[in-house]
Amino acid sequence: MLLVNTEYVSGKQLITLGLVKGSTIQSKNIGRDITQSFKTLVGGELKAYTQMMNEARDLATSRMVAEAEALGADAIVNIRFASSAVMQGAAEVMAWGTAVKFAE
Repeated sequence: MLLVNTEYVSGKQLITLGLVKGSTIQSKNIGRDITQSFKTLVGGELKAYTQMMNEARDLATSRMVAEAEALGADAIVNIRFASSAVMQGAAEVMAWGTAVKFAE
């Protein structure tokens, strides 16, 4: 499955299949949440939250790809990501794009 954030794939004519999306809400456990709050006192990267967001993006992307595969897509174009805080220590990540098939 080809994933791109452009509206086209070089050298290919595309047949639009439709919107596909994936999302997840992730949180860290209370122990990590407490240690990360101490980190905010001294500054620097909050590695546990970075890891959480990377995992969330990966999961949202794989759910989006699964939707596209169910449609028989060859690629997803114009991919976008968004995130928002749902509550302290938890974030929603959404991935969406347009599933396409390559014209023969």
